[in-house]
Amino acid sequence: MTLGAVLDAIELTTPQPALAADFYTRALRCQTQPAGGNGLRCVAPQRVLALREGAPNQLAQSRFRFADEAALRAYAGRFTGRAFARFEETGAPGPRLLLDDPEGRRLCFIAGPAPASSPGDRAEARLQHYAVRTPDPERLARFYADELGFVVSDFVRDAAGVLRAAFLRTDHEHHALAIFHAPQVRFDHFSCETRDWERLRDWADHMAGERIALVWGVGRHGPGNDTFFMVADPDGNLAEISCDLESCPEDREPGLWPHHPSTLNRWGMAIMRS
Repeated sequence: MTLGAVLDAIELTTPQPALAADFYTRALRCQTQPAGGNGLRCVAPQRVLALREGAPNQLAQSRFRFADEAALRAYAGRFTGRAFARFEETGAPGPRLLLDDPEGRRLCFIAGPAPASSPGDRAEARLQHYAVRTPDPERLARFYADELGFVVSDFVRDAAGVLRAAFLRTDHEHHALAIFHAPQVRFDHFSCETRDWERLRDWADHMAGERIALVWGVGRHGPGNDTFFMVADPDGNLAEISCDLESCPEDREPGLWPHHPSTLNRWGMAIMRS
């Protein structure tokens, strides 16, 4: 049974918040707002990216949203007494559950309806998933699945059986989190899901108009079966626009893919993290 929560916002650290915010303002058609300290928020309908000063290529926090407070409280109940969890009754935008993963990333769970977008919005792109890199994907995937209740959609293993990637979901969409084997702990990418192929094309044309080169794609992933392209921010983090991500039934068994470039891109070259 999936959690029923959806990704709502992420926060990255960067040594140059203003430069990163300028990039995302142009690339993702965001408005930049001040946040606490030297932080900035890049905001558009259905996508929020926070930036604060710190080391490059690190995810400080991801925020997930339940549809209502009852679902949030039911989920929080499973963590009573756990050292990595804290439930706060007061604050904005209301009660929240804070969790820390084994590599120091914070997850925040809140409740309430998600902001809506206009059906005719050609710039529609909903923040949908993110990915991280780690030298120990087995441990991290077990934590998210066994401790937090994320559901594994697909594994990628090499010929020796070593885990090279895992894709985990929190609702019917194929993954809210991807984990890649790599030499260092760092952020990999986030993805905004647009409505269809025509809007994906429009987003690619928008990038061209901003003189932002596509660094990967257009392509199609194996796990998730989504069509995508990616651009790189000033720190080298990847930002993805995608469409047609697989919708998974509750009883879907985890899939197994080979560690091969064609798994990550059915149409051509792939960025191999390890």
